Amino acid sequence: MEKIIIFDTTLRDGEQSPGASLTSDEKLKIALQLEKLGVDVIEAGFPAASEDDAKAVKKIGEKVKNPVICALSRCKDEDIEIALKSLEKCKKPRLHLFLATSEIHRKYKLKKAKSEIIKLAREKVRFAKKYIDDIEFSPEDASRTEPEFLVEVANTVIEEGAKTINIPDTVGYAIPEEFGALIKYLKENLPENIIISVHCHNDLGLAVANSLTAILNGARQVECTINGIGERAGNASLEEIVMNLKIRKNYFKVKTDINTREIYKTSRLVSSLTGIPVQPNKAIVGENAFRHEAGIHQDGILKHRKTYEIMHPEMVGIKESKLVLGKHSGRHALFDKLEKLGFQLDEKQKEKIFERFKKLAEKKKEITDLDLIVIVEEETMPLVPIYSLEYFHIISGSSTIPSATVRLKKGEEILEDASRGDGPVDALYKAIDRITKLSPVLKEYKITAITGGKDAQGEVTVCLEIDGIKVSGKGVSTDIIEASGKAYINAINYYIAKKNLHKKHYKGT
Repeated sequence: MEKIIIFDTTLRDGEQSPGASLTSDEKLKIALQLEKLGVDVIEAGFPAASEDDAKAVKKIGEKVKNPVICALSRCKDEDIEIALKSLEKCKKPRLHLFLATSEIHRKYKLKKAKSEIIKLAREKVRFAKKYIDDIEFSPEDASRTEPEFLVEVANTVIEEGAKTINIPDTVGYAIPEEFGALIKYLKENLPENIIISVHCHNDLGLAVANSLTAILNGARQVECTINGIGERAGNASLEEIVMNLKIRKNYFKVKTDINTREIYKTSRLVSSLTGIPVQPNKAIVGENAFRHEAGIHQDGILKHRKTYEIMHPEMVGIKESKLVLGKHSGRHALFDKLEKLGFQLDEKQKEKIFERFKKLAEKKKEITDLDLIVIVEEETMPLVPIYSLEYFHIISGSSTIPSATVRLKKGEEILEDASRGDGPVDALYKAIDRITKLSPVLKEYKITAITGGKDAQGEVTVCLEIDGIKVSGKGVSTDIIEASGKAYINAINYYIAKKNLHKKHYKGT
């Protein structure tokens, strides 16, 4: 299979995303991860744009050894000189020159005739070739440039030493069929040894489709970004292109050197450093890409994974796919989850738990493991309260150490104590610990609003570990601290009930 060169421009075009700004150190961190990912070319920046961009290219060139390190430059002597200087210590340097060629750009932006564009392109590639061997040339807005003129420009710069001709769909205007035809036309009219590259934008949502169509028509380099970030609607997404080529390799009949298991890690790093979140339904790396909620889908997945998954999550570095329990889930997924949580239930218990699960799912978008544990414990071990909350008083503020006074009832006995804590809930829990003489470890604490408005009821669910026994409890109140106290006490009551049950079983055997 022929290899497709993966040219990553996350650090250049990707950083042009509105709101995204990376320091040279952050760029280096991403570049090192891109090296682990296995990209062939890293476009590290546009050195003439800023001192920090030049610094980033220089730093990446010194530290990153395997990929080609590329610097972008306009067809201006000063830009070229700055770019070349930033590439001085690169093991594998590349200069990427660009010049607009479309009629609209010639007329309104550059105010130059075709002959002037040809002359400028020739002169600047010739000038750069004196100092660097690997030159890539981009006729900006190529998809809106007259094909015959595009060929003329490309052949001109090839004569002067350019090795890669990149065809940008700069404004995302192209449609796959016509873009494929353009690449085919160029392939037929350019020297065989020249690499045709594509750089597609996503203004019409077709960047990946255009890139893949270009590959089918002879392009052998694809310029793309992690998570598809970039100017306006972004660039072609690296992870989507790579996984299309991998999953549908029998169709595309090409390969890449990308280590796909590093995709998810790279995606999260870029998202974290740029501050641009990944949309949940994003292909390959979105939060929901390997999550299933529909009962029919969950049933299929449990029977045979390939019924609804065309790739394993491990292929892109995600640990496993998930069955999300919600109102669309069925019995199969619920009972499978309960079994994985360690519950052995009879059919009658399962049906009661399923009914409670469906009622709760009508109120909540997603049911967590903790929610299920609470339902099972309440259904299989009806609680006889040992302790109940009678009274509490909290003192808290920005200039005071939070403290809590708590009164519990145990049978007919009233017990009271007080404690300080890091916050009002912590102080409350420590006071309860003093009264019950237990030392619970809080493993999980979750607040959910179950009604709307300012006086909304809050539901607090906690998971505790006491003497190696895990228990959970739930409390509801318009006062979130009271709900927290009730949840904590309920969990303690379940612990005592479980402990007593264990003792009875032990004596019986």
